[in-house]
Amino acid sequence: MFQKFLAITMFVALAAMAVACATPAAAPTSTPAVTRIVETKVVEATKVVEQTKVVEKVITATPAPTAPKPGSIVLNAAGASFPYPVYSRWFFEYAYVNPAVRINYNPIGSGGGISQITAKTIIFGGSDAPMTDAEYAKAPGIQMFPTVAGPVVPVYNIKDDSGKMITETIKFPRTVLADIYLGKITKWNDPVLVNANPNIKLPAKDIKLVVRADGSGTTYTFTDYLAAVSADYKAKMGGANKLPKWPAPTLAGNQNPGVTAIVQNTDGAIGYVEISYAKEGKLPYGAVQNQAGEYVKATPEAVQAAMADFGNALGDKLTVSIVNAPSKNAYPIATYTYMMIYMNQTDCVKGKAMLDFFKWAMSPEADKLAVALDYVPLPDAVQKLVEAKLAKVTCQGKPF
Repeated sequence: MFQKFLAITMFVALAAMAVACATPAAAPTSTPAVTRIVETKVVEATKVVEQTKVVEKVITATPAPTAPKPGSIVLNAAGASFPYPVYSRWFFEYAYVNPAVRINYNPIGSGGGISQITAKTIIFGGSDAPMTDAEYAKAPGIQMFPTVAGPVVPVYNIKDDSGKMITETIKFPRTVLADIYLGKITKWNDPVLVNANPNIKLPAKDIKLVVRADGSGTTYTFTDYLAAVSADYKAKMGGANKLPKWPAPTLAGNQNPGVTAIVQNTDGAIGYVEISYAKEGKLPYGAVQNQAGEYVKATPEAVQAAMADFGNALGDKLTVSIVNAPSKNAYPIATYTYMMIYMNQTDCVKGKAMLDFFKWAMSPEADKLAVALDYVPLPDAVQKLVEAKLAKVTCQGKPF
């Protein structure tokens, strides 16, 4: 079982302190001051794989509120692991905007997020996959809201004949990923891959497929793309699916961290993850041939191009697939990720706190944090749709 644990330890030291053993203030002071924070993030994907990332930054503290007490409003949420890096960063930073609110988000996958918001055990859920008609029927009054967009990338771990890891960017022709996951291409030195990558000496190794074990919006996006580019895949597997029955043998991991860990530890492996997991796991990822015939590597600009191709045609459900975009610069495996809430809230205090956070999440400050983690903020036209819909949220039938 692969698990991901996140622990954030903050050490706050005021520059004016003269005594080294003095205890730093537990919360921002009422007078704004420059505060140095060291954030330690530990991700443990398996019992034997541990990654540690330390980030140091300088921020300006915000005045502490007089009421309510810090963290007294607790918002519990769960769902997609695709946006978890940016969501966790947002929650961390929002504690300085409104210290009264604490947000707990469990990255259990899109399927789990849909199940828990349907059962109303959380105040909002996260999903990269749009809800199906059957899922909407089980959750009357629910609404999806796009928050950011990002790419799903094919990651790999291949050692060449000398035992050295291949770190070059492998080019994946248009239908190759579908053929690999159908089990039609089984070797890394398949002629199709060799011809597309003449400058990389690909070994005669079996390709080992890594997939998600849980119901996943990342898988939904990946299979949405496979079905869009391969008639053979669509005929055999259907369309987008959060938990498909793969026809070829696979290794399965829970959430994006689980897939990352298996690829890291399996020579010959290929998997698919949100790009920040590839970067954090130091895994190479490929350039994918798009509809225009160009090999495009995942960048914020390439995702923006895909978003622009589909404009603001999200409909009343505020969802749209942006895979297989037609423009020359578009990355073809991109997706919006969504938060799901009920349009009529029952707890007015928590509902108001949630809406305030959602509005902040569309602010320039939040956008900068998203961009730093390779996510793409909402286009202005899409953000206006979200703001208009959020303005219609009620509590016990009355406007906020």
